[in-house]
Amino acid sequence: MSATIGSALSWWARTQPTRTAIVFEEGSLDYATLEAWSSRVAEDLARRGVQSGDRVALMAPNELVWPVAALGILKAGAVLVPLNSRLKPAEMLSIVSSASAGLVVAADALKSVVEEANALGAGLGVVTFAELGVLRDGEPSTFRVDREPDEPISIIFTSGSTGLSKGVILTNRTLLSIVFEASLTEPGFRQGSTSILVLPLAFTPGLVWGLLMTTVLGGTIVVERELNPSRAVALMAQHRVQAIFGVPLIFQALASAPEFAEADLSSIATAIVGGAAVPVALLETWAEKGVSLRQIYGMTEAGGVATATLREEFREHPGSCGSGSIFTDITVVAGDGSPAAPGEPGEILIKGPGVTPGYWNEPQITAEVLAGGWLRSGDLGRRDEDGRITFVDRLKDLIITGGINVSPVELEAVIAAIPGVAECAVIAAADERFGETPAAIITRTGDLDENAVVTACAEVLADYKVPRYVVLREEPLPRLPNGKISKTEIRAEYADVATRFPKVR
Repeated sequence: MSATIGSALSWWARTQPTRTAIVFEEGSLDYATLEAWSSRVAEDLARRGVQSGDRVALMAPNELVWPVAALGILKAGAVLVPLNSRLKPAEMLSIVSSASAGLVVAADALKSVVEEANALGAGLGVVTFAELGVLRDGEPSTFRVDREPDEPISIIFTSGSTGLSKGVILTNRTLLSIVFEASLTEPGFRQGSTSILVLPLAFTPGLVWGLLMTTVLGGTIVVERELNPSRAVALMAQHRVQAIFGVPLIFQALASAPEFAEADLSSIATAIVGGAAVPVALLETWAEKGVSLRQIYGMTEAGGVATATLREEFREHPGSCGSGSIFTDITVVAGDGSPAAPGEPGEILIKGPGVTPGYWNEPQITAEVLAGGWLRSGDLGRRDEDGRITFVDRLKDLIITGGINVSPVELEAVIAAIPGVAECAVIAAADERFGETPAAIITRTGDLDENAVVTACAEVLADYKVPRYVVLREEPLPRLPNGKISKTEIRAEYADVATRFPKVR
């Protein structure tokens, strides 16, 4: 069958062989080189015994070889299992065991992590990037083993920010549906478009909206090893980037770069942001550059993006994340499953061709999450009279104080606007009287004190929402590789916040 990532790559290699596909630091790959190199990688994996449907893990930070290895794994007919390059051996063992992976392609510096995982019982074969590097030159190759449309091509393990990771299945059908829908609605994702990636390739934004989207559309992706705001701004102008995506932290960092004020960013047609509340001031900063920075709502199970604020509404409805897309429906339901009334919080449900067919080897969880043909997000939202969705919070993150639900996201948005607050996270603290009470963990700049936080919150929030614990710190909050603040790590670090810190009110 021809509707695959591999067939798209082959087409662009034949029709525009000299077009740049990947830019990384001072190197680049055109489509002819990417096709031939990834085919030789696929052949090499086949010689090593990789068969159609085998799971092959890929563990490395962003490097030029990463996209070649990923596409080679897919062209070998295997199922790509991208891994966070920061995993410890025990964490790696857990994921590869869940995926039943027998081989890992790893950056040279991470071979020792694989060996330590093997010492714990992983039983993995390993291929290093150095071994794949020598395959860049060689005999011409178009080796490719295609999978059927609904067979898994990748298993993306969720970040685990609110619980244990699960393997989300991606197929050729779901991936091509995501690309097709995006190409109809987003001018920054069209045939031949250029995007920039300052996030890891190993996660949904990098793999799906970065590498695979670019490959199908025959475009160019500028991949950075890590976020360097000044360099990224310069690259956006130099390459006339049309699409950029990430968490608010990234857009704030780019806007703070000295080069931002004078940079020509008029080429940007799609700029989408998600993963945390977006300050209105940040939207306005980018709007002054002629860029409509729009909030999205999405999750790995829905291909990363399920809905985005319409370009013409990003100022009028800055807190909204749109009302779905051409083929993707999104709704909000009450606890009994009936449609929630406008303004009433309820669970967000998603239905569309880009929704995952399920979790790897988790039939019961799959049945529960995809009950009735809708993806149950586990997130709270509310819709307005016109159907626009506003994210409220994650169901598991809600703080129940005296029987009343408090949304950490609401508090975080208020606290983030206080001068001297660099970033913040609100978690539940144990309380003898109320059961739980909000605790604000804040990275500060300057001489911000606890009273200033309480006073600012009390001006706009009901008393029961105002934090009773305020922890001020100088070091950044822990983050996941996708840039989101890691609530799991923060809860673990401050599990005893009620005994370590005094109440501030």
